[in-house]
Order: sequence, then structure tokens, then C-alpha cells
Amino acid sequence: MLAFNEICEARGLTKDTVIDALKTALVSAYRRNTNVSNTQGVRVEIDPRTGEPTIFAEKEAVDSIIDDRTEVLLDEAKRYDPDVEMGDMVMVDSTPQNFGRIAAQTAKQVILQRVREAERDQLYDEFASREGEIINGTVQSVSGQNITIGLGRTEAILPKSQQVQGERYRPHDKIRVYLLEVRRTNRGPQIYVSRNHRNLLRRLLELEVPEIYNGQVDIKSIAREAGARSKVAVMALQPGVDPVGACVGMRGVRIQSIVRELNDEKIDVIEWDPDQRNFIAKALSPARVSQVFLEDHPETGKTASVIVPDDQLSLAIGREGQNARLAAKLTGWRIDIKSLTEAASEAMNNIDDPAVPANVAKDANLREQVAVILEKKAANRPITAEDYGYLNRMVSGVEGNIVNARAVVYDALREKKNAARDRVSKEVWDADLGVLDISERVYDLLLEHDFKNVGELLYKMELGDDELLELTGFGPKAFEEVKDAIDLLIKEDEEAKAAEAAAAALAEAEAAAEAGEEIAAEAEETEAEEEAEAEVEAVAETEEEEVVEVEEAEPVVAEVAEVAEEAEPVVAEVEVEPVAVAEAEPAVAVEEEPEEVPAAAEAVPAAEEGGEEIVGIQPLEPLLETAAKRGKKKPSIVVVSREEEEEEEEDDSGRGRTKKGRQLVFDENAGRVVTKRKRKRRGSQEPSWEDFDDDF
Repeated sequence: MLAFNEICEARGLTKDTVIDALKTALVSAYRRNTNVSNTQGVRVEIDPRTGEPTIFAEKEAVDSIIDDRTEVLLDEAKRYDPDVEMGDMVMVDSTPQNFGRIAAQTAKQVILQRVREAERDQLYDEFASREGEIINGTVQSVSGQNITIGLGRTEAILPKSQQVQGERYRPHDKIRVYLLEVRRTNRGPQIYVSRNHRNLLRRLLELEVPEIYNGQVDIKSIAREAGARSKVAVMALQPGVDPVGACVGMRGVRIQSIVRELNDEKIDVIEWDPDQRNFIAKALSPARVSQVFLEDHPETGKTASVIVPDDQLSLAIGREGQNARLAAKLTGWRIDIKSLTEAASEAMNNIDDPAVPANVAKDANLREQVAVILEKKAANRPITAEDYGYLNRMVSGVEGNIVNARAVVYDALREKKNAARDRVSKEVWDADLGVLDISERVYDLLLEHDFKNVGELLYKMELGDDELLELTGFGPKAFEEVKDAIDLLIKEDEEAKAAEAAAAALAEAEAAAEAGEEIAAEAEETEAEEEAEAEVEAVAETEEEEVVEVEEAEPVVAEVAEVAEEAEPVVAEVEVEPVAVAEAEPAVAVEEEPEEVPAAAEAVPAAEEGGEEIVGIQPLEPLLETAAKRGKKKPSIVVVSREEEEEEEEDDSGRGRTKKGRQLVFDENAGRVVTKRKRKRRGSQEPSWEDFDDDF
């Protein structure tokens, strides 16, 4: 394990990476030593404490070994897998006592190869994450066009195109470079650095100026000509912070350290302004600017006409136009610089332009003064500040109004271009000229006149027919051919748009129909749920009413049970009659379940009808309905008339016996069940049934 730790420290790799490399090396060495097939499974395990390796090879369980490299006895295989059967494959410990020289050399090579690959991957990941940052290095060699820079464990290349003109590098020189790109190659990561990239200046400012690093000051744009001059536009993000002063530092300390790092490269720090006129004027510093006129042409782009005093013209342009170039890069505008006298001379020539207002064109005093000043300038006589005031009035009155009039024309052209763009889809606008059905001669003519796509040609035709007819070699026949091809292309595009619109409308209609069906289905489901809830509530109310009725009927049920107990002897006597027995049994069943009775019977006054006294009665219909609801069998009622009782008494009189007891009788007139008991009345020799005041 000490060797593992040494390799990890020397190469800067993790322990797991080195162990994986060793496992791969041992597998290769085992295959080389035993000459086994690459399809045979081989696995290596390493003890993390001792570092001892164990090699497992996949072998077949057999009863007799023919080739010990691929076969193992079943008994030995069961030591590794108790569930193994004959013919199964099992991983068996196959660690050799020692490897041969060739196998050991193979293991060494594999280990070194794997370690190198892991080291390359780690280096690539390390430097790829640092792209766009500043790194420190040491010049190792200068060969040809490139300079090799040492970065510790690896090297970087500084190409000729990324070097600063005039800088000289010697071996062992310390250097700060901008990490430009990291490429993955078979020989490891290829790192390219730069010394002339504009972001090198940005990173140096971030390191030297805390306000930029903390986000109080923002760098809006940078224009750089490495080794000569740079311009930086900064803006304060926090109120009360001076962005230019923060970058320059006290007595220029901060900016001077950056200048020394860039070998005395001049750096201009200006404040960014949202007003493009002011921003362009500041970008041309240190020159003073009198006036700025902006024009945004739909074809040629943005142009700024800058008017400066005569003594500031060379300073505004700079050495070989350097200051003007940097200002144009910084602002994104094409800058045209003129002296004040030159601009005034052009204004005098354009004073009769219709765009010039009458108060300027008819101001004879102004025109006379400007003419005199121009003569003085031509004679190299000095010009006073008052003279410059007259020149500024003339330039602003003429040139400014002409620029404003051209801006209106440019806006109209821009609207025409937008209208032409709206006529076709973006795909057609950006399409190549080859999609047009035109001859090869006309196609070559369009390419000669710098037409790049269909959009540019369509825009020219939108401006008027003369725009194409004025082109060299473009006659009426070629114009008609182009026009027909454009019309055909527009027609096809409109048909495609109509088809897409129809498909979209159909899809929307289908979606709306599906949505309507879903809404209707949801409404039906909601209505069904409401009906179900209403039914459930109704059933619940009915059950509550039944529970109340049953609770009220409990006392009556108890009395009915007592009456039924007293009536059992009578039922036993009636069993002699077949009809009476069949109809009497259900009455007993009713007595066993008194809780099934739904309602209590009301007591009625006693009355005598034909010698029968009714004491207690109950309606029969509620009883039958309750039995039907509960799924019970309707009770059969034994109806015994007075004549039948007299006949029974006559039959029994011969045997010297009389029947006594209670009888349940159904009163057809009242529709109720009546409980009766046979007894003799006073003053009468004949027995009679008398009703009891028992509720049933």
C-alpha cells in the first residue's frame, strides 16, 4: 500500500484510480500468463488493508477436469457457490503463485498506461474548468512561431497569433496569460493561451479593482489593440461610486500596475453613457468633440458623423486612425470624423436643400459670417472662439436638419423592408437564390451584384423596379424572369401558410370539441353525483324515521310477546285442524321477533258485537308491510268464527271437556287482529269469547 500512496502523491491521483489501474493490469497479466480467451470472465479483488490481490476466473463445474484453465471439479466449485450444479459457471480463485517475465512486463505497461490516461483526464478536467481565467506560467522554450509555457504538471502553447507585437520572451521568464482553449488529444490535453485577447485586460481589471470584482462597477465593453492602446467603458451599478476613479485609483496606482503587466500599453477608461451621442464623444477622448450626428441606414448600418474643432482633428483620428478604430469597436458605430471648417463648407454648399429650415437658409448675416471665416481659414489666419460659434450654428442648422430628413427616409425604407419580410416566411426570406426557378445566367448576375438570399432580392424589388433594372447586365427580360420566380415562390409560400392555418384551425376545432365533450361528461358526472347524494340523503331520512317508529313500538312489542305466550296452548289445540296448524305457525314466528313490529297499536274503547268484547286491536297492514321489507315470510292468521267454536264445544261436550284459552282473531270489518279468551259470563250458561286489553 505504500507504493499506492507514493503513486497517488507523485501523480496527483486518487487511490481508487490507482487501484482500478492495478486491477486492469493484473487481468491483462493473467490472460497473458495463462493464454485464456478474452471471452472468459476474469475479476481481481485487492485487499484494501494489505494490498494482496486475488484473481477469480470463470470456470465450468465438471466431474473430471480436462482443461484446468476453464474447468473445475464440482466439489471444489461448491466451496464458492453451494448451489452450483453440474455444467454451471462459477468464479473460482485462480491466483497464480507468480507471473512470468512477459506477464509481469505486460502488467507494468498496463499500469503505466492507465495511470497516464487517468492523469491526462484529470489535467483536462482541471484546466477545462478554468477557461477564460488568468494563469501564471514560466517560459520554457521559444521555437519557431510558438512559445512553450510550463504550467507545473503540463505545458501550454502561446501561438504567434496570440502574442503581443513587440514583446520578447526568454526562457525562465514569469508570464501571466489568458487561458483561451483546452483541447482533448491522444497525447493529453492541449492548452492554448493568449496575451493579446481583450478579456486578459478584463481579468486584470477584476483582479486590481475591488469595485469591479464586488459588482459595484461593471465593464460594458473593451476595445484593444494589444501592445499599443486599449479603451474600456465602465458603468457604476451602485449610486455614489465613480467608475472611472475606481478603475484608475489614487494617483493612477491601480491602472499603472495593469499598464506595467501589459508592457506599457496605454489604457483609456471612459464612463459608459446610454445616450449614444455622448458615449461616442467620450469614446474619442482625449479629443474634444463639437457635435455628433447619428444615422441608421437599413442597408449600410449605423454611422456617426463626428464634428471636432480643427485643432482636435488629428487627436481624434489618432496615429494611423487608431483612436477612431478603437472608438468604433467600443461603441459599435461606424465613425466619420470631420473638422468644423470642413463641415461648415459642406453646409454652405447644402444650404439650399429643402430639408434646411427657412430661418437658417435665409439668414444672410450667418451666411456672410461663415463665408468670411472660411476665407480666413484658407488664408491660414487665426480663428477666434466667436468664429467657431458661427460655424457650429451653420453646421447644426444645415447638417442636423438634413440628417433628420434622411432619418425619415430611412424609416420609410425600413418599413418597406419589414413589409417585404412579412410577405414571406422566415425560411423563404433566408433561402438561397438556388430555390428560384431562374436561368443560370440570371443566377450568376444576382451573385455578381452581391445578392446573398431571397430576402435581399425581395427587398430590392419592394423599393421599385428601377432598383434591379439599373444593375449592370440586368435587362427587362431578366427582370421579368426574376419577378415571375419571386411571384411563384410567394404563391407557394402563401399556400403552405394557408394549409398550416387550416390544419391549425382544424386542430383547434377538434381540441374545442374534445373540451366540450369533456365538459359535458363532467357536467353529467356532477349531476349524477348530486342525484346520488340526494337519494342517499332521502334513504338516510327514511331510515331515521323507521328507527323512530321502531323505538316507539318497543313497549307494544313487549305486550304482544306476552299475549303470544299466553296464546300458545290455544295454538296447540288448533293443531288438530290441518288448516289451522298451517296458519298458526307463522303467528308464533312473529312472537319470537317482536322487534320487527313497525308501529304500536292504539287502544280503542271496548265494544260488544254479538257477545264479543274487543279489548285491544292493532292494524294488520303495517305488520305485513314490515315483514315484506325485512324479507320475512308473512304470518298466517287463524280466523275462527263463532259458529265453528260452538261446533267444537258441542263435539267436546260429549267427552265432558271444554276448551279454555286465548285466541287470535282477525276482524275483517276493522282490518285488525283481536285477542280473545273464552269464559263464562255471569248469568249465562254458555261460554263466550271476551276480548282482553292486550296490544298485539
